[in-house]
Amino acid sequence: MQKKYIIATFAAVVVLIAGAMTYKVHAEKNKGVAAVVNGETVTVAEIKEVYDKNPQIKAQASFEDFYNQAIDVAVNGKLALQAATAAKIQESEAYKAQIAEMQDEVARQVYMEQRVSERVTDEAVQKVYDDYVSKFESEKEIKAKHILVETENEAKDIIAKLEAKEASFDELARKFSKDQSDLGYFTAKVMVPEFSKAAFALDKGAYSKTPVKTEFGYHIILVEDIRDTKPLPLENVKEQIKINLGQQAVAEIIKELNDNAQVEKFDLNGKKIEAK
Repeated sequence: MQKKYIIATFAAVVVLIAGAMTYKVHAEKNKGVAAVVNGETVTVAEIKEVYDKNPQIKAQASFEDFYNQAIDVAVNGKLALQAATAAKIQESEAYKAQIAEMQDEVARQVYMEQRVSERVTDEAVQKVYDDYVSKFESEKEIKAKHILVETENEAKDIIAKLEAKEASFDELARKFSKDQSDLGYFTAKVMVPEFSKAAFALDKGAYSKTPVKTEFGYHIILVEDIRDTKPLPLENVKEQIKINLGQQAVAEIIKELNDNAQVEKFDLNGKKIEAK
């Protein structure tokens, strides 16, 4: 368990600080050597392997940014291992006890990974995606901006400035809005009813000529675009589908193991727990 914790901590630390450095990787030009620690080599390939095996890191940082920090982590890890070896930690009872504890966990993990990978195939992902597309119901969505103020009079004053073309919508938003202006694309159900009713009644390029009151204050709404929603591309949802299929596969595998086994359970008083 400690090994898993160390690996998780390593990944988390790198994710948090990836991108902090800006210089480019040059180690690949040095015959693939990233560092030499007391005569022992750390290679670029070793660091790249860690990067490739962590999709969450890859989603947040380029390999160049990851490398800039990971090289220090790799060097420190090599130093700690060298020190542990010199201290003959591998011969200690504490080391042997932890290795023994980890063996069962590793066996379980490898088994489950292999079984899950048999089920989370490209074909299975495509089937889920095709089902999503076949059941997708398109609805109207708009791209809008708003200016949010506390009082109705403030909102009316801003609308008057828009009517008189004293300033652009963006300029007035920067000056007066107590919320970020750009809301991006959204469907009616995403916003509070009063806001959606007013926003979806506007034409593309139009703004609300009267203040729109909600629980947050008074809004002036500008609609920039109107379109129908479409299914997300496969590449945008592929990883999430894999995660969902993986969770489903784990549940199925555990159920199959239980269904094909003879299991008796007892409560703390030694009484047999009847199967549900």
